[in-house]
Amino acid sequence: MKEMSMIVTLMLKEKKDIFLSILFGFLAGMGAVSLFANSGYLISKAAIMPPLYVLTVSIAMLKLFSFTRALSRYAERYYSHRATFTILSNMRVHFFDKLIPLAPGIFQKYRSGDLLSRIVGDVESLQNFFLRVFYPPIVMVVVFLATIAFSMFFSVHVAVILIAGLIITGFIVPVMFARKQRSIDRKVREKRGELSTEVAEFLYGFRDLKIHQTLDQQEKELVQASQSYISEQEKEGNRALFSQSMNQGITMMISWFVLGAGAYLVTVGELEGVFLAMLVMISLTVFENSVPMAAFPNHYEDSRRAAGRLSSVVEGTGEADNDSETKEVLDPNEAWSVSMSDVTFSFPEEQRDTLKNINLTIPPGTKTAIVGPSGSGKSTLFQLILNVLHPNQGEVKVGGRSIRQLQEESIWSGTNALLQDHHFFYGTIRSNLQLAHDDLTDEDMKTALGHVNLHEFSLDDKVLEKGENLSGGEKQRLAIARALLKGGRLWLLDEPTSSIDVLTEKSIFKYVFRQAEKDTLLLISHRLTGLETMDQIVVMNERTIVETGTYDQLMNLKGYFYEMKQIEKNVFSA
Repeated sequence: MKEMSMIVTLMLKEKKDIFLSILFGFLAGMGAVSLFANSGYLISKAAIMPPLYVLTVSIAMLKLFSFTRALSRYAERYYSHRATFTILSNMRVHFFDKLIPLAPGIFQKYRSGDLLSRIVGDVESLQNFFLRVFYPPIVMVVVFLATIAFSMFFSVHVAVILIAGLIITGFIVPVMFARKQRSIDRKVREKRGELSTEVAEFLYGFRDLKIHQTLDQQEKELVQASQSYISEQEKEGNRALFSQSMNQGITMMISWFVLGAGAYLVTVGELEGVFLAMLVMISLTVFENSVPMAAFPNHYEDSRRAAGRLSSVVEGTGEADNDSETKEVLDPNEAWSVSMSDVTFSFPEEQRDTLKNINLTIPPGTKTAIVGPSGSGKSTLFQLILNVLHPNQGEVKVGGRSIRQLQEESIWSGTNALLQDHHFFYGTIRSNLQLAHDDLTDEDMKTALGHVNLHEFSLDDKVLEKGENLSGGEKQRLAIARALLKGGRLWLLDEPTSSIDVLTEKSIFKYVFRQAEKDTLLLISHRLTGLETMDQIVVMNERTIVETGTYDQLMNLKGYFYEMKQIEKNVFSA
């Protein structure tokens, strides 16, 4: 039940609609029972030719109950569905509020297809919680109790039979099927997650699969995942139909018991014969309210699993994570220092450390180069500074304050971050540059494009999804232009010009360093040329820092950096 507490809390915000749904559900149920009870009484009474006014009153009551039933049923559907859609909206907002602070680090824990399945499928599944799980049992019990209380005025024996029917159809049968439903629902959700993952992999990797001529194999795996999902769905549907059929069969048996018991009571004189048809019609009608309980195990398990899967995604986001109002804000007009003390980090479910015992000090307003072989943890270092990833141990400070005490937005707003992957949205050059600031003028954006040698680009030029119509160098230059427009005082540049020709690279770096003259700048680079002007160079190897110093100090040290420099000089000499 722990995973359902969040759903119940969000649901109870709509108290008015919930109350009205239950109220009109009760009125609709009692209207149906009263309608059929009155019909049975009217038929029996008419057979003995009573006074006309008795029949007139009964017919009038029949119309009243018909009108009450129809109006109440409409109101019940209206308020219950309004509550459901509002609750579903609240759930989506709540889940995304919890999810946003976890991105993009959450993609290291979940595959994108599985995450999409949870965001869309599991949230959608919870729409059945109120309609199929929460209020139908309440309405059923209240209607049954009222009906049983009414039936006791005519026959205690019939009331006892109705109580037994309530217990069997409302509780025993659903509990029996709930136990078997759990394993089926778990498999359905697992198969749906696998199918979503395979579809995402197929779409994202279609081009590479086509080039490497392995499309057929991937298609087979996709079809196999689809067939497995369909098979589990069929099992789930068959189980639900069997539960519903059993429930309906039991309700018919209860009605036969009522008829038999009533006939016997009439013969022994304990029940007036005119009420027999009424009691039988009541038993046939009241069990309509227990029909939804046949699907209760399915919807309950579906909701419980969905809530559990969503909770597992956002678990660990405590109040401290969301209470941004109590956290400090960095001054965006200052150049910030950056420091790390005994920082160790590893990705979820990975035994090896990505970073080990990192100790680093970067004074404000300085220029630092971070070099080292691929896989040494340089890019991960930047993500820790941005608070996208969180260290397993140790402390990261920005502006002299622990990153845990700072609002993430204040770090991001004051940072010009150029990471290895640059995302471009479907739209235009203008819309992608405006991510830096909403109040940018066309002149500002044209000037920034000129500084990165993209004069030929128009602000109205189309950009396809993920920048598919841009080359690697154009993507990097457009990303640099976006960073220039942002105007932050902390620069994090991760191989920003790796796909750009040397002449353009020299021109861009010259302008960037002029812009960042009084800012704090960190540059990850595999190229060791041009690092003589840096205030310090941090050398990483095997996921830790092995050397730190200026260019001359490291060259005189003749350590790891010196060896890298010699290899770079001689790489093409052979």
